[in-house]
Amino acid sequence: MFIFTLIFALVTSPIWPLGPNPLPGDPYIIVNKKTNELAYFHEEQLKEVHSVATGKSIELTPEGEFTIIVKAKNPYYRKKDIPGGDPQNPLGTRWIGFDAEDSDGRTYGVHGTNNPDSIGRYVTQGCIRLPNEMVEELFDHIPIGTKIWIVHSDKSFEELGREKGAL
Repeated sequence: MFIFTLIFALVTSPIWPLGPNPLPGDPYIIVNKKTNELAYFHEEQLKEVHSVATGKSIELTPEGEFTIIVKAKNPYYRKKDIPGGDPQNPLGTRWIGFDAEDSDGRTYGVHGTNNPDSIGRYVTQGCIRLPNEMVEELFDHIPIGTKIWIVHSDKSFEELGREKGAL
């Protein structure tokens, strides 16, 4: 009976399974600030690459590996008190927030835009902008806990994906 109880405790423990995070095949996002592109990996394949907008200056969009901790449909824009769903809302239709610089997922994120002409440019205060249609699709495919790696690199997404185990 003791062995059964021990096995049950290990299997249901929050630290189980032991191993790397993310696991091979898990969704993974890489943003390359040098090319202003976002790559979505899943099931050890590069699924999509999209143009994005990033920080006005190189230091505004933080670099490193972070975790998606907040997701919101039609996010409220606190800075200018603009409700979600309002055409004037610069966050667009989705918010995918991550924990950069010890934030709570509400400071840095991948989000839509009400200004599609900004995509591909260096114009944000630190977030990563996608066209609304693309961020809606990404929103539906990635769960809370997905890793996002933001880099400034000359490497291809295939090289970066192999480096992080996403391929």
